[in-house]
Amino acid sequence: MTPSVGVVIPTRGDRPAQLREAVESALAQDHPGRLSVVVVADGAAPGEIEAPARHPRVRVLPNTRTPGLPGARNTGIAACDTDLVAFCDDDDVWLPGKLAAQTRALGERGGEFASCGIEVEYGHRRVARLAGCDTVTADDLVRSRMVMVHSSTFLFERGALRVDESAPGGQNEDWDLALRAARRRPITHVDRPLVRVRWGGSHYVARWADRIAGLDWMLARHPELAVDPRGAARVYGQLAFGHAALGHRREAVRWAVRAMGARAGEPRAPIALAVAAGLISAPAVLSALHRRGHGI
Repeated sequence: MTPSVGVVIPTRGDRPAQLREAVESALAQDHPGRLSVVVVADGAAPGEIEAPARHPRVRVLPNTRTPGLPGARNTGIAACDTDLVAFCDDDDVWLPGKLAAQTRALGERGGEFASCGIEVEYGHRRVARLAGCDTVTADDLVRSRMVMVHSSTFLFERGALRVDESAPGGQNEDWDLALRAARRRPITHVDRPLVRVRWGGSHYVARWADRIAGLDWMLARHPELAVDPRGAARVYGQLAFGHAALGHRREAVRWAVRAMGARAGEPRAPIALAVAAGLISAPAVLSALHRRGHGI
C-alpha cells in the first residue's frame, strides 16, 4: 500500500516566489498515494502568506508552538494525519522523482527515516553533493555533518520523532534530529541529487552568535561529538571560525588550538586564524566555499 505523505514547509512569508516554487515542487511529485502540504507561517499571519493556498491539498497555518523554525516544523507535524512526514525549506525545491525514490527505498529496506543527495545552488553554480552510500549511521553523522542529509530531504514516519524546540536560534535542530533518527535505526539514503538546496538566502547564514550557541548546544546534547577526533576537530574549527567572524580573537585562537589538538590536519583551524588576524573576511571565505557546494 502506498503511504500518504504530509509535506511541512515553514516560512516567514518574506520570499513568496521561492515559497511558491517549493510548494509546487512538492505537489508535482509523482506519488500515487495521498499527498498534502502544510505551510506554517512563523512570525506572519497566515493571510499574509502568498502561496498556492487555494489548492485543495495545501493548508496555511500559524506557528502555534515556540517561535522559530523548530516550533514551526512541529506545528506542521502535528497538523499532518499522514503515514509519513517530509520537510522542505521555503527556499528549496524538490526535483522530479524525489518522493518516489525515497518511499520506494523505505519500503524495500524497512526504514523509518530517509534522506537523499542534494544539488547545492549558489549564484549561477550548481554542485551535486552525494554521500557515496545508501545508509547513514549515527557514527557517520558524528564524524561529518554530511550536508546532503539536509532537512529538505527528510522523509520519516509520523509519530517517530519531533524537532527539539530548545535549539538556540533554531540552529542545528536538523542535525540533532538526524542523529536521533540514526540512533534508532540507520537512515535510508537515496544517493542521487533529488533536492535543490539554495544557499545565500538563508535567514541564519550570518547569525554567528546563534551558530556558536547551536554548536555548544550540540556538544552538550551529544557528548560523542567530542570523542571522535575528526568530528571534534570539525566542531571546534567551526566554533573558532564563528568567534573569528565576530572579532573574538582570543576565543577563535583557543578553539583553533583545540581543533588542531583533536586532529592536526583540520582545515578550519588555519582558516579561522586567518579570519581572526584580518587576512581575509568571513563572508569571503563562505562565498568561496559555497561556490564549490561546501560550507564551513
